[in-house]
Amino acid sequence: MDETGFAFWLTLTGTLCWVVCFWWMHRISTKQNALLDQLHAQGKRIEKLSKLEHDLIKEVHPQVGEIKEGMDAMVAAVKENTESNSPLSKNG
Repeated sequence: MDETGFAFWLTLTGTLCWVVCFWWMHRISTKQNALLDQLHAQGKRIEKLSKLEHDLIKEVHPQVGEIKEGMDAMVAAVKENTESNSPLSKNG
């Protein structure tokens, strides 16, 4: 094999390697795009659920404050009732 034949086979081999590499990268890129589409859809679902959760919390939040105030009043009433009915207060 002379120098020209060797150069021809090297050029042909290099060209085939470029074709295989291009095909391989295209295949990887297609898979990555599919994965990115799935992640985008998942992000949209999470965003929707998060908004619903935020709306529920916003709806319940004022009620939590009212419940806490009611509990504070109940605790005060129980303490007052317990202190007035305790054996120490009657003997004291």
